[in-house]
Amino acid sequence: MNTTSRSKVASIGGIVALFGLVSMILSFFNYNLKILLWIEAWGETVSWVIRVGLIVVGLALYFLVNVTDEDEVTPKREMK
Repeated sequence: MNTTSRSKVASIGGIVALFGLVSMILSFFNYNLKILLWIEAWGETVSWVIRVGLIVVGLALYFLVNVTDEDEVTPKREMK
């Protein structure tokens, strides 16, 4: 995967995790993000599972995609 694709996927992962986190915080005040209103229809327990799942999947995308391959790393010169 090239660098631009990786940065886009990592950004999407970060945004997904952020949505889950913000939704979790807002739920304590009986609010939710408009894009995530559908999770409330499934019940309280399932909505919490979905929020935690969004955070886990988003962070996994963010951190796993940002790992550099050994092929892409340029070797450092040794100093003599």
